[in-house]
Amino acid sequence: METGLTTSRSTRLGAALEVLVVFLKLGLTSFGGPIAHIGYFRREFVEQRRWLDDEMFTDLVALCQFLPGPASSQVGFSIGLLRGGWLGGLAAWCGFTLPSVALLLGFAAVAPSLDGTIGGGLIHGLKLVAVAVVAQAVWDMALRLCPDRRRAIIALIAIATLSVLTTIYAQLIVIAIGAVLGLALCQPKELPAGRRLHIHTAEIRVPRVVGALALAVFCLLLFGLPALVGLHSDQAVKVFEGFYRSGALVFGGGHVVLPLLQQQTVATGWVTSNDFLAGYGAAQAVPGPLFTFAAFLGWMMAATPNHWTGALLATAGIFLPGLLLVLAALPYWQSLRARPSMAALLSGVNAAVVGLLATALYSPVWTSAVLSQIDFAIAAIGFFLLTRWKVPPLAVVVFCAAAGIAEAALR
Repeated sequence: METGLTTSRSTRLGAALEVLVVFLKLGLTSFGGPIAHIGYFRREFVEQRRWLDDEMFTDLVALCQFLPGPASSQVGFSIGLLRGGWLGGLAAWCGFTLPSVALLLGFAAVAPSLDGTIGGGLIHGLKLVAVAVVAQAVWDMALRLCPDRRRAIIALIAIATLSVLTTIYAQLIVIAIGAVLGLALCQPKELPAGRRLHIHTAEIRVPRVVGALALAVFCLLLFGLPALVGLHSDQAVKVFEGFYRSGALVFGGGHVVLPLLQQQTVATGWVTSNDFLAGYGAAQAVPGPLFTFAAFLGWMMAATPNHWTGALLATAGIFLPGLLLVLAALPYWQSLRARPSMAALLSGVNAAVVGLLATALYSPVWTSAVLSQIDFAIAAIGFFLLTRWKVPPLAVVVFCAAAGIAEAALR
């Protein structure tokens, strides 16, 4: 009996270690954003290692795109959970996320010393990267998520609403408006074929009681943390609550986190606009999930907690809601997707986040980075390299950084 127990534990630890090694390799090499990450995952886990079949992988991707949070991290966590249980899920998240965190913290540590012509030009070039990347995200998401007049109207309503609201809850209000308008305007006659997929919940082995508990914790933190902030002025609680709320409201892809984090960090004075955009540009140059940008922001905050403590709170806060939601949804995914109202609601929310990102493209991204005709030319070239020539984002980062340094040297 004892031998069998020991063997079982050794097997679980071995599986978790295998998951860690594989995801660490992906965390060091997966450039290109969440869509590219999904391609890397499919090649690694479906075609090469055969940890799951194509149907199940497609189901997991559909689930994680349906939920708020970083889709690639949620898919990776689910695959780790499937392969190595709870330890495997944790190993997958650590392996895929921590390399990006380490690289961005390294940049954050040296960023304050980047002064002079070269340093200033590099920082400005990274801000122009943000212009090109966010413009590409707005363009691609508008084509994909607003294909008809009704959803385009929802996006325009979101832009108009954000132009007059100044509250820190503006993004939450816009997402709620998108959900209501989606239910009213986007009801499908029947579910699209892509929503008739069936998740293999038995193979994932997440009991319903665990799913219900994860959902309860998610809701408790989402609504309880603001109440706690109201009762106590502790800055650490405010930081964790701000990043948790941002992670809980990100529909539509990693780039949508930009306006939420800008409202939470720049608008509140925690981080300067220059540091924010430079960090966002640097985040395009590192592998792994874009949500690790939060670690950079946590380090760069002017007041304590910052540096290591701030980075830890920000990283944990922004990733936790997405992981809780995927655990909550796995046992119930099939029945959720069978409801046309859920498809309509999601359509409205996705259209609203196009408006969210378009507004962020103007302010703070454009207004803080494009200061001259040369800046406009650099950002425009970067945009066309990404959208028309499909140049890898890392190459565009190098181009914009070099152009920023050259522009500073010619002044």
